[in-house]
Amino acid sequence: MPIKTLEISPVGRVEGDLDVRVDIEDGYVVNAWTKAELFRGFEVILKGKDPQAGLIVTPRICGICGASHLSCASWALDTAWGTEVPRNAILARNLGQLVESIQSHPRHFYALYAIDLTNKKYKNSPFYEEACKRFSAFRGTSYEIAITTSAKPVELYALFGGQWPHSSYMVPGGVMCAPTLTDVTRGWGIMEYFRTNWLEPVWLGCSLERYEQIQTYDDFMAWLEESPNHANSDLGFYWRMGLDIGLDKYGAGPGKFLTWGYLPHEDKYQKPTIEGRNAAVIMKGGVYDSLTDTHHMVDHTFARENTSHGWYEEGTADVHPFDRNTRPKENNAGDYDDKYSWATAVSHKDLGRMEVGSLARQLVAGGKHGESWQHYDGLVLDMFKKMGGPSIHLREFARMHESVKMYREVERCLREFKLNDPWYIKPQEKDGRGWGGTEASRGALCHWVEVEGGKIKNYQVIAPTTWNVGPRDGTHTRGPIEEALVGIPIEDPTNPVEVGHVARSFDSCLVCTVHAHDAKTGEELARFRTN
Repeated sequence: MPIKTLEISPVGRVEGDLDVRVDIEDGYVVNAWTKAELFRGFEVILKGKDPQAGLIVTPRICGICGASHLSCASWALDTAWGTEVPRNAILARNLGQLVESIQSHPRHFYALYAIDLTNKKYKNSPFYEEACKRFSAFRGTSYEIAITTSAKPVELYALFGGQWPHSSYMVPGGVMCAPTLTDVTRGWGIMEYFRTNWLEPVWLGCSLERYEQIQTYDDFMAWLEESPNHANSDLGFYWRMGLDIGLDKYGAGPGKFLTWGYLPHEDKYQKPTIEGRNAAVIMKGGVYDSLTDTHHMVDHTFARENTSHGWYEEGTADVHPFDRNTRPKENNAGDYDDKYSWATAVSHKDLGRMEVGSLARQLVAGGKHGESWQHYDGLVLDMFKKMGGPSIHLREFARMHESVKMYREVERCLREFKLNDPWYIKPQEKDGRGWGGTEASRGALCHWVEVEGGKIKNYQVIAPTTWNVGPRDGTHTRGPIEEALVGIPIEDPTNPVEVGHVARSFDSCLVCTVHAHDAKTGEELARFRTN
C-alpha cells in the first residue's frame, strides 16, 4: 500500500502554532514531523535592555504559566547578582507557581484533552455515551464544573501578585508583597473551595487522605475496585475508558525523561547559587532513562540546542544557551529535509533527546537519587514498569496525579509564612551570569541571563514545548512528539484523532480547531470544531 501523507494544521485547541505532518503506511504512522509556526523573538527583544526587563517581558511569553517564567527570571538575576532571598519570599514565589499549575491541570484535561474522548471513533465503546455526557465541550457536566472551579486557585495568586496572569511581583531579592493574616485566611478558603467542589468529589471520588494511601499500581487498581465512587469518579472513569479504547498502547516517545526540579526550600536557598540549587529544591530534578532503568542528576550545563532544522542562521553545532546568539532566518519556507520549524532541537549533551512534563517529573520522583528529605513518589514509576512503559494514557494520569501533591504543598506554604518577617532584601546589581530553572505545568523551563555593562548581553529561554515539539537535530534524530507519533495506528485518515491524542498528551498548548488536509491534493479531509 502506498504511503499517504497528512499535514494537520494546526494541532491543538490553544495557541495555533503547531503543524504536524505524518506519513501513513498500512494504517500506521511511519514518519512524523512537528512544525512550530510562530516566532516570538523574546531573546532578541531583551538584548540591550535593563536586566530587570525580563521580569516584565518574560511573563508575557505565556498567558497560562507566566508565574513560571517570572520565577525563572527572578532566580536567574538572583544567581547573577548573588542576592539574599528571605524565606517568606521563597514561599510566596512557590505559592504562585503552585496555584497556577493547579488551575492549569484540570483546564488541560477537560478543555484540551478529554474532549477527544467524545470523538465519533469511540461510538462503539461502552463508555462513549457517558464520556459525551461528562466531557463534551462547554456542555459536559464535568467539563463545566472543572473549568469553572479551576479559576479559583489563581484568585489566591492575585492576593499575592496583584493580578493574574502577567504579574511581576517576584523580583531579585524577594517579592513585592506583604500579605496579611486576612489574605492568608482567604487563601485557605479559596483552596478549600477547590478541594471540596472539584478535586475530591468530582475528580477523585474520595478524600485526599484516601488517595494519598495509593503507593503502587496494585494499590491503585485495588482503590479502583474498592468503591463505586472511585470507579465512577472522573479519574476512575477516564482510567477505565482509556484502557478500553487502547490509549495505553501508543504514544511512547524517546523513553528518556528530564526535570529541572522545582520549589526551592525556604530554609535551604536563601542565598541562591546555580551550583546549590539541586540540593535545595523540594521536588527534585534529574533524568530517568527507561532504556537502562537508571536515574541521573542533571544541571543546566547539560542543556544543548541545535538549529540544524530550525529557521535560524546559527550553524549546525550543539550549543549551550549561554553560547547561543539567536539569529532568525528571514526566509522560512518549510523544507522537511532541511529547515522546517521555529523550534530548536534541545537535548541532554550525553543522553540525547528528552521528554519533559508531568510524566518526566513523576518518573524522576520515583528515583532514590537526590537528598533524603526531597519529595519521593514511586507510584507512576511503578505503573510505568508494570504497564510496559510510557503511553498517552499514563502521561495524562501523571499530569492529573500531581494535583494532590501540589495542593498539599500550597497548604504547607500557607502554614509556613511568618508574616512579620522580611519579604524583600534589596540586592546589589552587578554584571554576571545567572540561571533560573523551574517546572511549568508543561515541563522543564529555564532562563539564562548574561549582564554586562549594566545591560542584558544575552537572554535565552528554553520552554517545555521546545523540548517536546523540537524538530530533528543535527544527527536527524526525531524530537519527542515526532518520535511518539511514529508507530501509532490511524484508523481513519479523515478523522486522525490519534494524532491529536499524542500531541495533546504532551500539552502542546494550541488552538481550537483542527483541519486535516491531503498533502498531495490539498483536499480538506475533515474539520473538527470544539465550539
